[in-house]
Amino acid sequence: MSNMTSEHFFTLFRSFNKYDLDNGLGFEIHEPGSITYKMTIAEKHLSSPNTAHGAALAGFMDCVLGLSALSQAVAHGTLTSTVEFKINYIRPVSLGEEITGTGKVVHKGKSLIISSGEIRNSKGELVALGQGTFNTYPFNKKDHLHEFATPG
Repeated sequence: MSNMTSEHFFTLFRSFNKYDLDNGLGFEIHEPGSITYKMTIAEKHLSSPNTAHGAALAGFMDCVLGLSALSQAVAHGTLTSTVEFKINYIRPVSLGEEITGTGKVVHKGKSLIISSGEIRNSKGELVALGQGTFNTYPFNKKDHLHEFATPG
């Protein structure tokens, strides 16, 4: 990672993160450990007429929690993997609704990062709360990412 800036890493991340691309997700990193994600509920996210499946929200929450942890880790030259996360569902989300997730790191240890997150609907109402634990590991241990270490 020493040859790659955080900005370059996240440019690459946007290009190869198939989950984000397939689900139309977009994010902004405010500072290491603090992020915002956005997603619009599409038909493929529904479990019943007009209502998003809990798994769609759980996947989105994993992104919110994970990116907050990853943004903190990358700033220190490491990557992350999810160890566990928990989600509390508060209210349903409807087809076509844009949801916003905010995540922040609440603890960074030597090898673990804990982040918290929330998802809100377009009215600003709380949809879900989450907390996750993420393992940190050296950049060069991720298969094929080392190929991107030198920009250009």
